[in-house]
Amino acid sequence: MEDNQITLVNLEKGLDNPAFSSQGEEGLREEPDDPYGKTKEERGREGKGRYSSYWRKAVHPASKAKHFCKAHAKAIRKVILGVLCVAYLCYFAAACWLNFQRALALVVMTALVVFFMCWSLFQKHCGAKVLQLLRPCRKCFQKSWPWLKWLLCVVLLGGLVAWLVLDTSRNPEQLVSFAGLCFLVLFLFACSKHHSAVSWRAVFWGLVLEFLLGLFILRTTPGIQAFQWLGDQIQFFLNYTTAGSSFVFGNTLIGEIFAFQTLPIIVFFSCVMSILYYLGIMQWLILKISWVLQVSMGTTATETLSVAGNIFVGQTESPLLIRPYLADMTSSEIHAVMTGGFSTIAGSVMGAYISFGIDAASLIAASVMAAPCALAMSKLVYPEVEESKFKGKENIRLSCGEERNILEAAGNGAAASVGLVANIAANLIAFLAVLEFINATLRWFGEMVDIEGLSFQVICSYVLMPVAFLMGADWADSPLVAELLGIKIFLNEFVAYQQLATYKKNRLSGLEEWDGTRKQWISERAESITTFALCGFANLSSIGIMLGGLTSMVPQRKGDFASIVLRALLTGICVSMLNACLAGLLYVPTEMSDCVTFLSNTNFSSTSYAIYTCCKQLFASSLLEENGNLSFTGPWAGVEETMPCLIQCCGHYNHTACAD
Repeated sequence: MEDNQITLVNLEKGLDNPAFSSQGEEGLREEPDDPYGKTKEERGREGKGRYSSYWRKAVHPASKAKHFCKAHAKAIRKVILGVLCVAYLCYFAAACWLNFQRALALVVMTALVVFFMCWSLFQKHCGAKVLQLLRPCRKCFQKSWPWLKWLLCVVLLGGLVAWLVLDTSRNPEQLVSFAGLCFLVLFLFACSKHHSAVSWRAVFWGLVLEFLLGLFILRTTPGIQAFQWLGDQIQFFLNYTTAGSSFVFGNTLIGEIFAFQTLPIIVFFSCVMSILYYLGIMQWLILKISWVLQVSMGTTATETLSVAGNIFVGQTESPLLIRPYLADMTSSEIHAVMTGGFSTIAGSVMGAYISFGIDAASLIAASVMAAPCALAMSKLVYPEVEESKFKGKENIRLSCGEERNILEAAGNGAAASVGLVANIAANLIAFLAVLEFINATLRWFGEMVDIEGLSFQVICSYVLMPVAFLMGADWADSPLVAELLGIKIFLNEFVAYQQLATYKKNRLSGLEEWDGTRKQWISERAESITTFALCGFANLSSIGIMLGGLTSMVPQRKGDFASIVLRALLTGICVSMLNACLAGLLYVPTEMSDCVTFLSNTNFSSTSYAIYTCCKQLFASSLLEENGNLSFTGPWAGVEETMPCLIQCCGHYNHTACAD
């Protein structure tokens, strides 16, 4: 025991406790012999074997189920899809049986899905056979195409002339919009970089597609109802933003302050768009639209995809769809990409404009109609003179996001919108402050020479008034429309749409049209034209955004982008104006059906545009006789309620009939 004791002497000599020496450790590790003569390793192997045997028995059913699912994956998938289809059919039948009118939207969406599914199956299983059968007809058509295309052009032009003669006989002001459309096309041709290389097929079919889309949306009953329903649904959908913004900011802030009322809509819309991209819905829509444009106009796949994408996303997001191909695209194709970005607005900011009170159906129609027009005018201003690497290619693939699930897609979409919201807020603060400074400076200079009220808006109203009139606005409305155009071009469309919303609210609230020498609102026709004219990112501040976005993707082509961007900006401005001219050409004024019944049953405690319109009709039908009495003509002649209605109208509006 003495040898094993720890003493100071042992420590000084460097000796340690034997129990912690290597020999001591080996001694401590020794275990008594197994009574059955088995070593430690054998016992370990035996224990592991028993454990693995128990584990195999426990997971055997799950393993068999897994192998069964792998072996019959296709059959299981078909069974699940079949069950879901049967469940949906039961739901669909119940909805239609309970209230078919209420389920009409469900019927339309179901019909569209079934049609495209059947079309996809038809192409997959029968497409090659049908093409083989139609090959003789295709060869005959190709031989006859040189003279058929001229016959088609003559028929279309003749139909357009006949339609103009018949349609404008009732509303001659539509001819002004048609003249404006022709003027803008000739102006862009005069600005063309290569006049002799213009692809008139692209120009002609682009304008035809734009006209047909406008005719369907603005004139046909199904088109009007469809886009009105779509606009109402988007408006209803955007109202869900209130649930999130009211929780974060409170009901008081979102009801009174612009930043908390409108900007959260952009966050919500961006989140939804990101989810749609993750699910592949947006890519599918873009591919279908671009296929129609490419087949009809003969443009390349890359530029067509980018322009089609601009219907839904912004000027910097759309080029991301074709990012791998930007380095090899020709200057004409780059110009088309830029023009598409300048000619349309993003879906996220569209939600903000709708929240202002701008007509949702008109905004959607303007974005859709701008796509073929942008491609057509791009090929007019910057024709293709190089050999494109993507001519006739159909295997261009759309780039997809890197999100792994739908929650990540939603989070990334919301996070990506933060920069956009901050950019919009900063631009509004900066531009409105700059505008006020410019107006103060102009007023100071104007007062030096006895010119009162000189401002940036006044200058724009005089300079751009002929353009506003050519688009179809009445001469009295042209100064205000020109003012909005100037704000859109030199500042941004956000500020312009805010001002347009103010004019619309004044009109709908039934205010007097004139307040002294200042017009308080513009007509419905001018509103519609202006909505189309402002629908685009074509303003001076967007030049930096466009160059910054494209240069970050392809830095080596910075010089090419800089040399093209101003021409693309001019083309984008004119594309929005062409859309406005077409809206003016196709606009049909709405009239009150029966003002007598309406005013007789109206409570005049507040005013509205309908009350204002009917009161103006009543004022116009009044005549002052020689004896000083009032008489009425038209629908108001011999009506007992005429004088009470006139007294009520005079309580809100001024007219010579009221003085009598």
